[in-house]
Amino acid sequence: MSEGGTSRERAVRVLEAAGFPPGSLDHCRPLSGGTYNTVEELRLTDGSRYVLKVPPPPTVPGMSHERELLAAEAEFYRAAATVDVPAPRVVSVSLDASEGCHLLMTACPGDAWGTYPDTEQAALRRELGRQVARLHQVEGPGFGYPSGALGPLSADWRTAFTAMYDAVLEDARRYEAWLPRPVDEVARAAKSAYDALDEVTVPLLVHFDLWPGNILIDRPEGGGEPRIGGLADGERMFWGDPLADFVSLALLGDIRKDPDFLMGYQESGGRAEFTHPARQRLALYRSYLYLIMLIETVPRGAGDEQVAWVRERVAPELTAALDELGQ
Repeated sequence: MSEGGTSRERAVRVLEAAGFPPGSLDHCRPLSGGTYNTVEELRLTDGSRYVLKVPPPPTVPGMSHERELLAAEAEFYRAAATVDVPAPRVVSVSLDASEGCHLLMTACPGDAWGTYPDTEQAALRRELGRQVARLHQVEGPGFGYPSGALGPLSADWRTAFTAMYDAVLEDARRYEAWLPRPVDEVARAAKSAYDALDEVTVPLLVHFDLWPGNILIDRPEGGGEPRIGGLADGERMFWGDPLADFVSLALLGDIRKDPDFLMGYQESGGRAEFTHPARQRLALYRSYLYLIMLIETVPRGAGDEQVAWVRERVAPELTAALDELGQ
Protein backbone atom coordinates (compact mmCIF):
# COMPACT_ATOMS: atom_id res chain seq x y z
CA MET A 1 0.00 0.00 0.00
CA SER A 2 1.40 3.41 -0.94
CA GLU A 3 2.08 6.26 1.45
CA GLY A 4 -0.91 8.22 0.23
CA GLY A 5 -4.58 7.52 0.69
CA THR A 6 -5.66 4.81 3.06
CA SER A 7 -2.19 3.93 4.31
CA ARG A 8 -1.26 7.43 5.43
CA GLU A 9 -4.71 8.15 6.84
CA ARG A 10 -4.57 4.96 8.88
CA ALA A 11 -1.11 5.82 10.21
CA VAL A 12 -2.32 9.28 11.25
CA ARG A 13 -5.32 7.80 13.07
CA VAL A 14 -3.16 5.27 14.92
CA LEU A 15 -0.63 7.89 15.98
CA GLU A 16 -3.24 10.35 17.22
CA ALA A 17 -5.07 7.59 19.10
CA ALA A 18 -1.73 6.73 20.78
CA GLY A 19 -1.38 10.33 21.98
CA PHE A 20 0.94 11.81 19.36
CA PRO A 21 0.21 15.44 18.42
CA PRO A 22 -1.60 16.08 15.12
CA GLY A 23 0.83 16.55 12.26
CA SER A 24 3.48 14.27 13.81
CA LEU A 25 3.72 11.98 10.79
CA ASP A 26 6.34 12.92 8.23
CA HIS A 27 6.03 9.89 5.98
CA CYS A 28 5.28 6.18 5.97
CA ARG A 29 6.67 3.46 3.76
CA PRO A 30 6.02 -0.26 3.42
CA LEU A 31 8.61 -2.64 4.80
CA SER A 32 9.41 -5.80 2.89
CA GLY A 33 9.93 -9.28 4.29
CA GLY A 34 6.54 -9.83 5.91
CA THR A 35 4.50 -12.74 4.62
CA TYR A 36 1.22 -12.22 6.48
CA ASN A 37 0.71 -8.81 8.08
CA THR A 38 1.10 -5.44 6.40
CA VAL A 39 4.17 -3.74 7.89
CA GLU A 40 5.03 -0.05 7.55
CA GLU A 41 7.72 2.25 8.91
CA LEU A 42 6.43 5.56 10.26
CA ARG A 43 8.92 8.41 10.42
CA LEU A 44 7.82 11.38 12.50
CA THR A 45 8.68 15.03 12.08
CA ASP A 46 11.08 14.84 15.04
CA GLY A 47 13.07 12.10 13.29
CA SER A 48 11.85 9.22 15.45
CA ARG A 49 10.82 5.94 13.82
CA TYR A 50 8.02 3.51 14.58
CA VAL A 51 6.67 0.37 12.99
CA LEU A 52 2.98 -0.23 12.34
CA LYS A 53 1.58 -3.71 11.73
CA VAL A 54 -1.90 -4.36 10.41
CA PRO A 55 -3.37 -7.85 9.93
CA PRO A 56 -5.03 -8.94 6.70
CA PRO A 57 -8.85 -9.06 6.46
CA PRO A 58 -10.46 -12.14 8.04
CA THR A 59 -11.32 -13.42 4.58
CA VAL A 60 -7.64 -13.88 3.70
CA PRO A 61 -6.71 -17.57 4.09
CA GLY A 62 -4.08 -18.54 6.62
CA MET A 63 -2.88 -21.26 8.94
CA SER A 64 -4.99 -22.19 11.97
CA HIS A 65 -2.48 -20.74 14.46
CA GLU A 66 -2.25 -17.40 12.65
CA ARG A 67 -5.35 -15.80 14.15
CA GLU A 68 -4.72 -12.88 16.52
CA LEU A 69 -0.98 -12.81 15.80
CA LEU A 70 -0.73 -9.20 16.94
CA ALA A 71 -1.76 -10.20 20.45
CA ALA A 72 1.05 -12.73 20.57
CA GLU A 73 3.58 -10.27 19.19
CA ALA A 74 2.67 -7.63 21.75
CA GLU A 75 3.01 -10.23 24.49
CA PHE A 76 6.46 -11.22 23.25
CA TYR A 77 7.75 -7.64 23.29
CA ARG A 78 6.37 -6.99 26.75
CA ALA A 79 7.99 -10.18 28.02
CA ALA A 80 11.33 -9.37 26.35
CA ALA A 81 11.34 -5.98 28.06
CA THR A 82 11.23 -7.63 31.48
CA VAL A 83 14.64 -9.22 30.90
CA ASP A 84 16.21 -6.28 28.99
CA VAL A 85 16.43 -8.11 25.67
CA PRO A 86 16.61 -5.62 22.77
CA ALA A 87 13.29 -5.75 20.94
CA PRO A 88 10.60 -3.32 19.83
CA ARG A 89 8.57 -1.76 22.60
CA VAL A 90 4.78 -1.70 22.36
CA VAL A 91 3.30 1.80 21.95
CA SER A 92 -0.31 0.79 21.31
CA VAL A 93 -2.23 -2.27 20.23
CA SER A 94 -5.83 -2.78 19.17
CA LEU A 95 -7.49 -6.11 18.55
CA ASP A 96 -10.90 -4.55 17.88
CA ALA A 97 -11.77 -4.92 14.20
CA SER A 98 -14.34 -2.11 14.42
CA GLU A 99 -11.59 0.30 15.45
CA GLY A 100 -8.94 -1.15 13.14
CA CYS A 101 -6.65 -3.91 14.42
CA HIS A 102 -3.04 -2.80 14.64
CA LEU A 103 0.20 -2.93 16.59
CA LEU A 104 2.30 0.22 16.88
CA MET A 105 5.82 -0.30 18.20
CA THR A 106 9.18 1.40 18.35
CA ALA A 107 11.68 0.68 15.59
CA CYS A 108 14.91 -1.07 16.57
CA PRO A 109 18.25 0.08 15.13
CA GLY A 110 20.02 -2.00 12.54
CA ASP A 111 19.35 -4.22 9.56
CA ALA A 112 18.66 -7.93 9.11
CA TRP A 113 21.64 -10.18 9.88
CA GLY A 114 24.05 -10.10 6.94
CA THR A 115 27.54 -11.31 6.14
CA TYR A 116 30.33 -10.55 8.62
CA PRO A 117 34.00 -11.52 9.05
CA ASP A 118 34.51 -14.66 11.10
CA THR A 119 35.57 -12.76 14.22
CA GLU A 120 32.51 -10.51 14.17
CA GLN A 121 30.25 -13.44 13.31
CA ALA A 122 31.50 -15.42 16.30
CA ALA A 123 31.00 -12.48 18.67
CA LEU A 124 27.50 -11.83 17.36
CA ARG A 125 26.45 -15.47 17.70
CA ARG A 126 27.76 -15.49 21.26
CA GLU A 127 25.85 -12.30 22.06
CA LEU A 128 22.75 -13.80 20.47
CA GLY A 129 23.12 -16.85 22.69
CA ARG A 130 23.16 -14.63 25.78
CA GLN A 131 20.06 -12.73 24.62
CA VAL A 132 18.09 -15.89 23.88
CA ALA A 133 19.04 -17.40 27.25
CA ARG A 134 17.53 -14.32 28.92
CA LEU A 135 14.32 -14.75 26.92
CA HIS A 136 14.14 -18.31 28.17
CA GLN A 137 14.01 -17.08 31.76
CA VAL A 138 10.53 -15.59 31.29
CA GLU A 139 7.82 -17.89 32.60
CA GLY A 140 4.32 -17.81 31.16
CA PRO A 141 0.87 -18.50 32.63
CA GLY A 142 0.40 -21.77 30.72
CA PHE A 143 1.48 -23.69 27.63
CA GLY A 144 0.62 -22.83 24.03
CA TYR A 145 -0.21 -19.84 21.85
CA PRO A 146 -1.34 -16.86 23.95
CA SER A 147 -3.52 -15.60 21.11
CA GLY A 148 -6.09 -18.29 21.85
CA ALA A 149 -6.11 -19.25 18.16
CA LEU A 150 -6.05 -22.93 19.12
CA GLY A 151 -7.96 -22.57 22.37
CA PRO A 152 -6.93 -21.58 25.89
CA LEU A 153 -3.48 -22.21 27.33
CA SER A 154 -2.90 -25.73 28.61
CA ALA A 155 -1.65 -26.94 31.97
CA ASP A 156 0.95 -29.22 30.36
CA TRP A 157 3.20 -29.03 27.33
CA ARG A 158 2.16 -32.37 25.85
CA THR A 159 -1.46 -31.26 25.57
CA ALA A 160 -0.50 -27.89 24.09
CA PHE A 161 2.06 -29.10 21.56
CA THR A 162 0.05 -32.07 20.31
CA ALA A 163 -2.85 -29.67 19.68
CA MET A 164 -0.46 -27.38 17.77
CA TYR A 165 0.82 -30.29 15.70
CA ASP A 166 -2.67 -31.64 15.00
CA ALA A 167 -3.77 -28.19 13.83
CA VAL A 168 -0.91 -28.01 11.32
CA LEU A 169 -1.72 -31.48 10.00
CA GLU A 170 -5.35 -30.46 9.64
CA ASP A 171 -4.18 -27.41 7.67
CA ALA A 172 -2.28 -29.77 5.37
CA ARG A 173 -5.45 -31.72 4.72
CA ARG A 174 -7.61 -28.61 4.33
CA TYR A 175 -5.29 -26.99 1.81
CA GLU A 176 -4.32 -30.31 0.17
CA ALA A 177 -0.70 -29.26 0.57
CA TRP A 178 2.12 -31.25 -0.98
CA LEU A 179 4.26 -33.04 1.61
CA PRO A 180 7.09 -35.53 1.07
CA ARG A 181 5.12 -38.08 3.11
CA PRO A 182 1.38 -38.72 3.61
CA VAL A 183 -0.20 -36.74 6.43
CA ASP A 184 -1.21 -39.87 8.35
CA GLU A 185 2.36 -41.16 8.20
CA VAL A 186 3.64 -37.83 9.54
CA ALA A 187 1.11 -38.03 12.38
CA ARG A 188 2.24 -41.54 13.34
CA ALA A 189 5.90 -40.52 13.36
CA ALA A 190 5.20 -37.52 15.60
CA LYS A 191 3.06 -39.55 18.00
CA SER A 192 5.92 -42.02 18.50
CA ALA A 193 7.97 -39.27 20.20
CA TYR A 194 5.28 -37.53 22.24
CA ASP A 195 6.43 -39.13 25.50
CA ALA A 196 9.53 -36.91 25.37
CA LEU A 197 7.30 -33.85 25.77
CA ASP A 198 6.50 -34.84 29.34
CA GLU A 199 9.98 -33.67 30.44
CA VAL A 200 8.90 -30.05 29.91
CA THR A 201 7.14 -28.82 33.05
CA VAL A 202 7.57 -25.02 33.00
CA PRO A 203 6.09 -22.81 30.21
CA LEU A 204 8.85 -20.45 29.06
CA LEU A 205 9.02 -17.76 26.40
CA VAL A 206 9.74 -19.07 22.89
CA HIS A 207 10.11 -16.72 19.90
CA PHE A 208 10.12 -19.57 17.32
CA ASP A 209 11.06 -17.35 14.35
CA LEU A 210 14.64 -16.32 15.08
CA TRP A 211 16.04 -16.79 11.61
CA PRO A 212 18.57 -14.12 10.46
CA GLY A 213 15.90 -11.95 8.84
CA ASN A 214 14.35 -11.28 12.25
CA ILE A 215 17.61 -10.49 14.04
CA LEU A 216 18.65 -6.87 13.54
CA ILE A 217 22.35 -6.01 13.66
CA ASP A 218 23.39 -2.46 14.45
CA ARG A 219 26.83 -1.06 13.64
CA PRO A 220 27.44 2.24 15.44
CA GLU A 221 28.02 5.31 13.30
CA GLY A 222 31.68 5.96 12.76
CA GLY A 223 32.62 2.29 13.09
CA GLY A 224 32.81 0.02 16.06
CA GLU A 225 31.80 -3.55 16.67
CA PRO A 226 28.36 -4.59 15.42
CA ARG A 227 25.80 -5.45 18.08
CA ILE A 228 22.36 -6.97 18.13
CA GLY A 229 19.94 -4.09 17.72
CA GLY A 230 16.75 -6.05 18.25
CA LEU A 231 14.88 -9.33 17.98
CA ALA A 232 11.91 -8.56 15.77
CA ASP A 233 8.70 -10.21 14.52
CA GLY A 234 7.69 -11.98 17.70
CA GLU A 235 4.24 -12.84 16.32
CA ARG A 236 4.93 -16.62 16.24
CA MET A 237 5.76 -16.79 19.94
CA PHE A 238 4.33 -19.32 22.33
CA TRP A 239 4.83 -20.47 25.90
CA GLY A 240 6.57 -23.82 25.89
CA ASP A 241 9.90 -25.61 25.58
CA PRO A 242 12.91 -23.29 25.03
CA LEU A 243 14.51 -26.03 22.94
CA ALA A 244 12.01 -25.14 20.19
CA ASP A 245 13.87 -21.88 19.53
CA PHE A 246 16.92 -23.84 18.39
CA VAL A 247 15.12 -24.76 15.15
CA SER A 248 14.89 -21.30 13.57
CA LEU A 249 18.19 -20.28 15.19
CA ALA A 250 19.81 -22.98 13.01
CA LEU A 251 17.25 -22.97 10.20
CA LEU A 252 17.78 -25.98 7.92
CA GLY A 253 20.83 -26.83 10.02
CA ASP A 254 21.90 -28.12 13.43
CA ILE A 255 22.36 -25.82 16.45
CA ARG A 256 24.91 -28.27 17.85
CA LYS A 257 27.27 -27.10 15.11
CA ASP A 258 27.12 -23.52 16.41
CA PRO A 259 29.55 -23.50 19.37
CA ASP A 260 29.61 -19.70 19.63
CA PHE A 261 25.85 -19.46 20.12
CA LEU A 262 25.83 -22.33 22.60
CA MET A 263 28.71 -20.78 24.57
CA GLY A 264 26.84 -17.50 24.98
CA TYR A 265 23.61 -19.34 25.76
CA GLN A 266 25.21 -21.32 28.56
CA GLU A 267 27.10 -18.28 29.87
CA SER A 268 23.76 -16.64 30.61
CA GLY A 269 22.25 -19.67 32.27
CA GLY A 270 20.65 -21.42 29.29
CA ARG A 271 20.51 -25.20 29.40
CA ALA A 272 21.54 -26.99 26.20
CA GLU A 273 21.79 -30.67 27.02
CA PHE A 274 21.12 -32.90 24.03
CA THR A 275 19.94 -36.03 25.77
CA HIS A 276 17.90 -38.60 23.85
CA PRO A 277 14.52 -37.11 24.95
CA ALA A 278 15.82 -33.63 24.10
CA ARG A 279 16.86 -34.78 20.64
CA GLN A 280 13.42 -36.31 20.14
CA ARG A 281 11.76 -33.04 21.10
CA LEU A 282 14.09 -31.10 18.83
CA ALA A 283 13.15 -33.40 15.93
CA LEU A 284 9.47 -32.79 16.73
CA TYR A 285 9.96 -29.02 16.66
CA ARG A 286 11.96 -29.21 13.44
CA SER A 287 9.22 -31.23 11.78
CA TYR A 288 6.60 -28.79 13.07
CA LEU A 289 8.32 -25.74 11.59
CA TYR A 290 9.16 -27.43 8.30
CA LEU A 291 5.55 -28.60 7.95
CA ILE A 292 4.43 -25.00 8.37
CA MET A 293 6.92 -23.79 5.76
CA LEU A 294 5.64 -26.33 3.23
CA ILE A 295 1.93 -25.96 3.95
CA GLU A 296 1.79 -22.16 4.10
CA THR A 297 2.82 -21.86 0.45
CA VAL A 298 -0.79 -22.75 -0.40
CA PRO A 299 -2.71 -20.07 1.53
CA ARG A 300 0.08 -17.58 0.74
CA GLY A 301 -0.30 -18.25 -2.99
CA ALA A 302 3.49 -18.64 -3.28
CA GLY A 303 5.00 -18.39 -6.75
CA ASP A 304 6.58 -21.28 -8.61
CA GLU A 305 10.10 -20.26 -7.62
CA GLN A 306 9.30 -20.15 -3.90
CA VAL A 307 7.41 -23.44 -4.05
CA ALA A 308 10.32 -25.10 -5.83
CA TRP A 309 12.80 -23.77 -3.25
CA VAL A 310 10.72 -24.99 -0.30
CA ARG A 311 10.32 -28.45 -1.82
CA GLU A 312 14.02 -28.68 -2.65
CA ARG A 313 15.43 -27.32 0.62
CA VAL A 314 12.78 -27.80 3.31
CA ALA A 315 11.20 -31.13 2.36
CA PRO A 316 14.45 -33.13 2.87
CA GLU A 317 14.87 -31.55 6.32
CA LEU A 318 11.31 -32.51 7.22
CA THR A 319 11.97 -36.07 6.09
CA ALA A 320 15.19 -36.22 8.14
CA ALA A 321 13.40 -34.95 11.24
CA LEU A 322 10.61 -37.51 10.84
CA ASP A 323 13.18 -40.27 10.45
CA GLU A 324 14.72 -39.32 13.81
CA LEU A 325 11.41 -39.58 15.67
CA GLY A 326 10.86 -42.74 17.62
CA GLN A 327 14.47 -43.91 17.22
